[in-house]
Amino acid sequence: MRGILVWLCLCISPMLLATEMSDFTQQMQHHQGYFDFYYHSEEDKVFLVVDKFETPFIFQSSLPRGIGSNDIGLDRGQQGDTRLVQFEQYGNKVLLKQLNTYYRADSDNSAEQQSVDEAFASSVIAGLPVVASTEDKVLVDYTEFLLSDIHNVSERLEATEQGSFKADAKRSGVHLARSKGFPRNTELESLVTFAGSKAGDYVKQVTPEPAAVSVHLHHSLIALPEEGYQSRPFHPYSGYWKVEFMDYAAAIDEPMVKRLLPRHRLVKKDPAADVSEAVEPIVFYLDPGVPEPVRTALYEGAMWWDTGFERIGYKNAFQVRPLPEDADPMDVRYNVIQWVHRATRGWSYGRSITDPRTGEIIKGHVTLGSLRVRQDFLIANGLTSPFDENADTSEQQAMALARIRQLSAHEVGHTLGIIHNFAASANGRASVMDYPHPLAEIKNGKVVLNNAYREGLGEWDLYAIEMGYANFADDHKAMAELAAKAKAQGLEYMADRDARPAGGASTIGHLWDNGQDPVAELKRLSEVRRLALQNFGLDSIADKQALSSLHEALVPIYLLHRYQVEAVAKQIGGVHYEYELKGEHSQPKGVRPVSADKQQAALSALLETISAEYLALPVSLLELITPKIYGDQEGRESFKARTGLTFDPISAAEAAANNTLNLLLHPQRLNRVAQQQSLGGIHGLYSRLLESTFKATPQHGYQRQVHNRVLHVMLYRWVDALSQTELAPEVRADMYAALSDLEDWLDDNDDSNQHKYLQKQIENYLDKGEWAPLFKPLPLPPGSPI
Repeated sequence: MRGILVWLCLCISPMLLATEMSDFTQQMQHHQGYFDFYYHSEEDKVFLVVDKFETPFIFQSSLPRGIGSNDIGLDRGQQGDTRLVQFEQYGNKVLLKQLNTYYRADSDNSAEQQSVDEAFASSVIAGLPVVASTEDKVLVDYTEFLLSDIHNVSERLEATEQGSFKADAKRSGVHLARSKGFPRNTELESLVTFAGSKAGDYVKQVTPEPAAVSVHLHHSLIALPEEGYQSRPFHPYSGYWKVEFMDYAAAIDEPMVKRLLPRHRLVKKDPAADVSEAVEPIVFYLDPGVPEPVRTALYEGAMWWDTGFERIGYKNAFQVRPLPEDADPMDVRYNVIQWVHRATRGWSYGRSITDPRTGEIIKGHVTLGSLRVRQDFLIANGLTSPFDENADTSEQQAMALARIRQLSAHEVGHTLGIIHNFAASANGRASVMDYPHPLAEIKNGKVVLNNAYREGLGEWDLYAIEMGYANFADDHKAMAELAAKAKAQGLEYMADRDARPAGGASTIGHLWDNGQDPVAELKRLSEVRRLALQNFGLDSIADKQALSSLHEALVPIYLLHRYQVEAVAKQIGGVHYEYELKGEHSQPKGVRPVSADKQQAALSALLETISAEYLALPVSLLELITPKIYGDQEGRESFKARTGLTFDPISAAEAAANNTLNLLLHPQRLNRVAQQQSLGGIHGLYSRLLESTFKATPQHGYQRQVHNRVLHVMLYRWVDALSQTELAPEVRADMYAALSDLEDWLDDNDDSNQHKYLQKQIENYLDKGEWAPLFKPLPLPPGSPI
């Protein structure tokens, strides 16, 4: 009898389950899509129909509405992680499993593939309770996962010391207006409130109630791209990002680590034609919230890329259109250029949703900070002081908009798969993918800005588009030939790591610089700075502005040289090299140190920037900069002061000198200098540093104060370098000996209070190994991004 009952239950259960699902979803809103979903308005819940099990798809999280603080780094439109996932059912729950895409077997042997899958961990990112089902599909409660912290907001707030926060479901809910279904993607969105305590200053700055930070989180469930995309192998001189994985099916004589170029799918309608339209053009949609004339500038800059595609035989393959009124910027079907506001100026960036299996870019998303244009306008005004009786700022506005065109092109370039090229500025401004410094020039005794930024793509950009998007019969052969041709033409390339000012050693890869010769450009730029400071004053601000606003207008002009100093510092202990493959040259170029003469010239140029003459401001200007008017206050864009409410020119000089000396005395740089000495490198670095500061003839009055402050900065940076564990022991010994010699010299020449005080500090450090200075150099105000 019991067996009959079991048999009857098994027979009728599909019918009952089908009824259960239809009954369960009554009175709910049904949304059809790649995954259908239902919304229960009374309970504010989302139920997802899972009808594809163990079928990989792409899960993309994002942040449609952010916090608005550059320092926290949670911006409107920010893309989260791109995950290859699949649904798997375990009893009364469905697991959303993230697959491990780095370790794989690129093989037709399913057993070989399985052996790799079983060897490395996957990650289950959600467990969804089953609430109803039919024969071939189940209904799961997706609400808890949709309201969870998929974007790691709590972790980011904690990492930036903004307090302890966690998602509060009671103050969160489904944002149905942006939850939609489409044939190849399902989009779900929520408002999530993060409740917390001990909110930091950045949170307080941007939230009406710091104990409750409410943002929007977005989930995109995306079908894998259709078949037909051809992956392209990565080449180290391509100028592209890389999609990397480890292939356990690789032959023994081949590398296991495989790399692909990330790029959009682009195919000619007529492959045989020299010029053809694309089957599907790459279309970017422009945020309708951008005001004019910035919107036009963004459009024009982005459209520069179409010239690159024209050059490889495409017609109208790259387009920019207004974002439709009913479109969601987070919808995977739209490549978007989005205008993002923050409380302070900050970075812009271009990111992509990329198929981790193939490198195909599915969606590009550009985030452009809205305050960047104002910073360039501020710099332009400070350089030219245009607010005379005519007060014509058309030239200054033109420079700011030229920067916006360049910025738009730069960030769109990232979403096309292209990485930075920080050697381009030393190569005739050959790429929009560099960080450009405005090229201010002196003509007829005036600072002019009509050539501040290059217009249009550079030769490197055209080369990169050909590398990534031209049609090749043989990818490896064609890419190698293109790279060889580019090198023969003198196109230089240096990516991020090599260009960084601290550990980077490349002599050509720098951020925010200009010119082929860094030392010559620093001297030229210093002349521009001198003239701009000479003319700086009332004509540098508009009528009815507070005199105290001269402070913020002064900062980027006084520090006009700060990034060129980085390029010059990298010549000291610097090396010449390229991204070179075996067999590219008849004799390998390898690594060659910068000549001793050029390093000595670089050192001279750097020492000039810490001299009192260089750092002192015109006294007439100091008499103009008043303390802040009531209602205003010093901010992050101001120089830090040691004088209370008054502008502090000595501390401004301190911060500028600290920037130069911190770069010069970086442990990795000093280690390279020591290694190069036996190979013809620079000698006498320490003696020249000390002679130009401690042993220099003291100045009078204000300049003498500046000089004395620089001495304190020098000693601080010297001992700080000695305390760094990465400093090589033989270098530490040389620096220790030089400091000991200085202590003896000061003991014999203690003719000033500064010398006596510093001599005692050095003596205490050498005798007792104690260094606890009350003085620590003040930092510079933010410079990047320009």
